Parts: sequence; structure tokens; C-alpha cells
Amino acid sequence: MKGIVFTEFLELVEDKFGLEMVDTIITESDLESGGVYTSVGTYEFSEMLQLLQSLNSHTGIPIDDLLLVYAEHFFSVLKKSYPQFLVMYSDPIEMISSIESHIHVEVRKIYPDAELPTFEVVEKSKKALTMIYKSSRSMHYFGLGLMKQTFKHFNTNATILVEKIKEDGTEVKFIIQKSE
Repeated sequence: MKGIVFTEFLELVEDKFGLEMVDTIITESDLESGGVYTSVGTYEFSEMLQLLQSLNSHTGIPIDDLLLVYAEHFFSVLKKSYPQFLVMYSDPIEMISSIESHIHVEVRKIYPDAELPTFEVVEKSKKALTMIYKSSRSMHYFGLGLMKQTFKHFNTNATILVEKIKEDGTEVKFIIQKSE
């Protein structure tokens, strides 16, 4: 997992819960990296899980909810650092449906060894999108949060349903319907 995911997560934890919480979750976790991350480094997903579990145990906030909040933060980082990903699109359905064919292609130019989830478009219309998310990691709530932020960015409302295909969350179906 790319370091930017870790550095921004710790930034969010500091912003929301304070520097002491950052220190606590790093100290309590058994991190191969020692909790020292660079945005371009690559780290084990297990470290992110440990940090999330530790934060959950101290705050009582479910991990899925933490991932949604983190996605909101991460979207703002993407918006500021990589505005070219957003200005190319005028519609959230178009942008989300191009994750695999455009956005991930661009991400790989910046982070060539990034292990990204796949998003297979099953059905698409102007007002609806069905996609299958597949990943070796259960981060679909992070993806859900990024999708919600995409609709918010475009000032568009939508209902996004999540159906687990695999119980561990490594394969889910997103069913998106734009609201009128």
C-alpha cells in the first residue's frame, strides 16, 4: 500500500483526535515500519489495519465509519494535489466509471508499483452505474466514501448501495443511482 495512504491517514487522525492519538495508535501497533512513512514508500496493508483497529478501540468509531471519514479527507487531498483528475469531468457517473480506464492509469504514472483495486463497470447509463469492486484488501468503505465525495464535488445527489459478493468485503457490487 502506498505511503500517501498512511501519511494522509495519520494527518487526519492528528486533525480530528490530536497528536497524542497518533502517537498512541503507532505505539500500540506492531508496525514493521515503526510508524515512519513517506508518501512514495510502500508498506504492508496489515499496518493500516492495525492503525485502524487501534483508533477504533480508542474512539469506539466503527472501522467502516473511520474509512468513510478518511475518504472525505483523502478526496480533499486529491482535489488539491491532483486537480487534473477532476477538471476533466463534468459528471460524477462519467468520472467514477472511468476509474479503471483513466484514473488508475494516471495513478500508476505517479506510483508505478501501486496495488490498486479493480472496478468493473457492469452497467452504465446517464443516471445509473453498477460496478464490481475487487481487491485483496477490504477497503470498499474507503471507495464508497470517495464515490460519495465525487457526487458532492459535482453538487449531485445519489443513492449508493453496497452488496457484498464476498463476505470479507474484498469483492462488492456498488449500485449507484443519481437522484433527481
